[in-house]
Amino acid sequence: MKTTLKYIIVLRTVIFITSLTLSADLHAQQDKFVVVLDAGHGGGDHGNLGNGYKEKNIALNVTLEVGKALEKHKDIKVIYTRKTDVFVELYERANIANKADADLFVSIHCNAHSSQAYGTETFVLGEKNTGRNFEVAKHENEVIFLEDNYQENYQGFNPSSPESTIAIGIEQEVYVEQSIVLARKIEDNFINQAKRKSRGLKQASLLVIRNTYMPSVLVEVGFLTNKKEGAYLNTKKGQSKMATSIRDAILDYKKEIDLNVGSGLLGIDPELTEALEDVPLTYDGVLFKVQIAASSKNLEPQSYNFKGLRGISKEKVGSLYKYYYGNTSDLAEARQLQQQAKEKGYTTCFVVGYKDGKRIDISKL
Repeated sequence: MKTTLKYIIVLRTVIFITSLTLSADLHAQQDKFVVVLDAGHGGGDHGNLGNGYKEKNIALNVTLEVGKALEKHKDIKVIYTRKTDVFVELYERANIANKADADLFVSIHCNAHSSQAYGTETFVLGEKNTGRNFEVAKHENEVIFLEDNYQENYQGFNPSSPESTIAIGIEQEVYVEQSIVLARKIEDNFINQAKRKSRGLKQASLLVIRNTYMPSVLVEVGFLTNKKEGAYLNTKKGQSKMATSIRDAILDYKKEIDLNVGSGLLGIDPELTEALEDVPLTYDGVLFKVQIAASSKNLEPQSYNFKGLRGISKEKVGSLYKYYYGNTSDLAEARQLQQQAKEKGYTTCFVVGYKDGKRIDISKL
């Protein structure tokens, strides 16, 4: 009984994660690839003031330059959380992205440290809050104290508590893989194009990407507290170099999405569901499918396009076509179909649910 209960608890967790992809049912869809750009801080929140420079100004300059370059592409729509020196609550930044049903969320910041540390870092959401990662998360999250009703908006979240920061990681876990792809491209461009030192890709529990239901990253373009790097980032040339690196990474990511069908870009860690396939759960009126791929390509749902799998269906969501395998009211059977899809190479496929032809929040079943 305890073993079954454990499986059901884990299953509920996974179902909750996969349900976060359902914002498409709540908002009008965009045919374009939607990128939300978030300039960190603003208004009365200056961010860090290393060497007298204002993080909020540099972050905004870089963000606007990234956006201006992306807007030249007709198939991309750019939305800004702020375009001027105003304060925007962290939760509202996520809301802007969710309401837009965005394909990407990119938050741009400048770093600070008590030493002369330097270099770029790009963060994705996660639980690895040890040492320096936790300090970054704590610093970026403490801005909530400038907000009205922060205790209500963040449900008792405490930036100084490791337990709080660990707890927020699960909500966006379904998108971590895609976020890592983008983050890696950004850091590679900082190295190869901008010729900057990269401190690598990191995971931390950052509130600004807590509730964004799409691939999301927080980019630290360098340390204002480092005398040389701070001066570089305060120049138009430095800001332009960083903006170009971020822009090119987003375009490269989009290109990979456009070419991708079933390579596993959209999905969750298969280890999360490995132990759940034999749990018998059925629901009247609910149909389960296995999402195996997402791409901007509009393919015929035929077996020859999907490694021999039959019973393929598709759905247009925003700028992407999502492809599904199988159709059953038995969740255990859906898990078996998921395993079959994995064996065909769709290693990050996952189960979704529909009722009366509409995608539903299966965590509430």
